[in-house]
Amino acid sequence: MSDSKTDFGGAWWAGNLNEVDREVARLASICNVRLLDPGVIERILANDASVCGTSNALAFEKLRNVLMLHYAVRTRSADSIGQAATNELVMQIVEDLQKKFGDRLGGPSATK
Repeated sequence: MSDSKTDFGGAWWAGNLNEVDREVARLASICNVRLLDPGVIERILANDASVCGTSNALAFEKLRNVLMLHYAVRTRSADSIGQAATNELVMQIVEDLQKKFGDRLGGPSATK
């Protein structure tokens, strides 16, 4: 019985993280931010809009807020289903987003 709760919980958290992360990717694309490049997320969280390739203050503000939401949801997910399961969910979501957005999000495998 506890396995079904875990499976349901994992699916519920996966859906929430997926929704938030798709919005992060969409806003990063609008702002022309290579989100997955080293140090970029930290700079966004520090409110450094110079990481943007396109000037759009409103989209950058939304990107920063949704990115903070990602970390809040991720923390609650880890509390609920465990850190390892949450890390697996996030890795799968990132892989899916990279397939959808290609190298526009940056990252170690993206060519520059």
